[in-house]
Amino acid sequence: MVIVWLVIGAVLLAAELTHFAFFALFGAVGSFAAAIVAVFAPDAIALQVIVAAVVAVAGIVAVRPMMSEALQRRNEGHPARGVHGTLVGEEVLTLDVVGDVHELGHVRLAGERWLAASGSGAAIPKGTKVLVTAVQGTTLIVWPVDGSSPPPPLDLPPAGAEGDQP
Repeated sequence: MVIVWLVIGAVLLAAELTHFAFFALFGAVGSFAAAIVAVFAPDAIALQVIVAAVVAVAGIVAVRPMMSEALQRRNEGHPARGVHGTLVGEEVLTLDVVGDVHELGHVRLAGERWLAASGSGAAIPKGTKVLVTAVQGTTLIVWPVDGSSPPPPLDLPPAGAEGDQP
């Protein structure tokens, strides 16, 4: 039974490493605790399950909120790339002609192809360096960086803010 608990713990730990939600982490800790119980009481499967459940729930209820808060405090001002707020201010190249909201083009940002609209409404040629000034749904509002027409001031959201930009 020790091996089973260790495998369950390893799988949950691997799952946690892809999400960082701090739920699977405590399931893994509970599984490892059950493995320790299994070493000393290999036939007490009910006790092993109870220990796994109690340790996991205690971690989720008592420790997870503190870990989440500490991680959030540590990352204040630096939201993960891909959150709308971090897209604003990025410089990218147009992949094709970018027009107004009725003639959308594309840019590549963070390894992904995004719909883009010209903030001024004037067509922006393919291969032009542009600045992302806002996000509307899944469309980036962009302005040329060449200085021909200044973009509006960037209205950056507070750290960690999600949702569409005006």
